[in-house]
This record gives sequence, C-alpha cells and structure tokens, in this order.
Amino acid sequence: MAGGALPAAASAAQEPASFRTTQQADVVLDRPQSGKPHAGKVLAAIQPHCDDIPIFAGGTVLKLIDEGYRGFLIRTSNDEMAGSGATVGEVVLNNERDTLEVTRRLGLEKLYTLGCRNHMMDGSSSSSCARGSSSSSACSRSTPSFATTPGATTKRTPTTTSAQSVEAACWMSGGRWDYPEHFEAGLARNRSEKYYFSRGPQLVNRVVDISPYMDRKVDVNLANVTQGPAGENGSRLRRSLAQQGRKLPLLGDDDDTANRAYIKDLVFHDDAPSSANNTASPVTFHYIGPTEEYATRASSAKHGRAVGLRALSTAQPQSWLR
Repeated sequence: MAGGALPAAASAAQEPASFRTTQQADVVLDRPQSGKPHAGKVLAAIQPHCDDIPIFAGGTVLKLIDEGYRGFLIRTSNDEMAGSGATVGEVVLNNERDTLEVTRRLGLEKLYTLGCRNHMMDGSSSSSCARGSSSSSACSRSTPSFATTPGATTKRTPTTTSAQSVEAACWMSGGRWDYPEHFEAGLARNRSEKYYFSRGPQLVNRVVDISPYMDRKVDVNLANVTQGPAGENGSRLRRSLAQQGRKLPLLGDDDDTANRAYIKDLVFHDDAPSSANNTASPVTFHYIGPTEEYATRASSAKHGRAVGLRALSTAQPQSWLR
C-alpha cells in the first residue's frame, strides 16, 4: 500500500492497548416500523442551509413522520451567501422558497427562520443569544433533534456555528434554571435525544434503513433548485452532454427523469444497498439518546443480549462543506 498505509482495523489491532485511539461503538440498526409507534412525539430538524436536512436526514425524517411524529423545520441562517440570484436579496428569497417547499415535502408542520446573517452567525452576542433562546424554545418541546455534529470540523462555517448552538440549546433546555419562563408556560424539559449527521468523520452508532423512503427523499431534494448538489443538476448535465453530441443513458430522455436519476444514483450513491449491515438504503448518525435507553442497552450487554453491530468510526466525505 502507498506510504505503508494500513486499513483502520488492522492499524488498530497493531496498536498497544494503552495507545489505542480507534473509536468504536455498538451500532443499532433502525428499520421502518408499522403503525404509529411515535404518535404524540415531536421532532425538530435544524439546519443553516436549505439543503442540509434533505441531503443528510431527509429519509429519516420522512420515516419518523410516517411513524407518528409531528415535526418542525428550524433554519438558523438567512442563507444569503449560497445559491442562484442576481442580488443578495434574490438569493435569500429563492432559498426561502425552496425551504418552504422542502418543509411541505417532508411533511413538517411549520418552518421557523431565525434569520441570522449567513457568514456572521457568531459575530455578535445578541444574535447568538437570540439563536440559542429560540432553539431552546423549540428543542424544549421536541425530541429528537436533527443537526450537524458539533465539532465535526475545525473550519468555522454557518454549519458548525449552528451545530454548536443546537447542542448548547438542547442541554440548556433540560436544565432547571435556563429559560424557566418556557417551563412555567407549559413546555416540557427536553429529553436530549439527538441524531447528528456529519460531512466529515464522526462516531457512528445508529444506522437507519430508509429504503421505503428513498423515492420520497429524492422528491424532497428536487425542491432545492437554488443551491446544493441535487435540484435540477441532472437536467443541466443531460443538456450539456447533448450539446456535445453525447448521452448518459442513466439520465433518460427528459428533464424529470434526468433530475431524479442524478439525485438517486449520483448524489446519494452512499445510500446504496449495504451488505455490511443488511440494509437496502442505510443512513448513518451519531445518536445520543435519553439516559434510560443507555441503561437498558448496558443491561442488555451485561446479560449477553445482542445490542447491535460493531463498527469503527466512519467518514462521509462530502465535498460541499460550506
């Protein structure tokens, strides 16, 4: 191998135990459930950009809504720095329209926009306080929350700033003294159940099978025409190839076929069937559940009952980090 590189498992096996740094976790495989086992529960999907949740958690959100959750989408930024438009104002408007359509296609009840300036999200204490307070209010009455993994990259972006704010909002909303007016108004304390996704390496301990929801996930991502890797990029590629006298059979003979095939087979190639965990369309998360779940899993492991698969820390090397 080039440079003497070893596979992660082999490298970990050769490390002295006292120096071993390979992260491991028991992986829970979450398959679709019949009926409405989550009726009465609420989830919050939180993103700084209009295509984050659709790309990384769209299928899982669709699955949980189908299983009984009510859901809300929280957009932390005004999304002014990414996407098509002749002016900044047009970019903001186009992204807002896309996000409203994403909210509808995901089956979520409402979109909340905190409106922080896209590249100035951590620039003032007042906006940070407003963001944290609003997120806390939403998270206090919702479990689980979906967001990017805090600290997944050292690069300061709206994504990492938003993720860190969500993490702080979740643990503060479960405390006794933070935002007591919320609880006195009737909101319940957050149980801090979180699904974290990442554009870089993270410890994976939950694999969600979204195979019945892949076509609907594609439909959600078709709504993001202003920015991101999905939207109408398939039809653009088909037309570009046609001008060169070339054709990619995958893209078919019309724009809708091209867009859907491009998203399903190229954008979401990582969601292809996996023999490692026997799922048709696996999506990975770092899941943080309520305390009682950890106690149950620890008890199961102690008494020899299977709690899931064993996996190493994995990466999702996406190239559109903003």
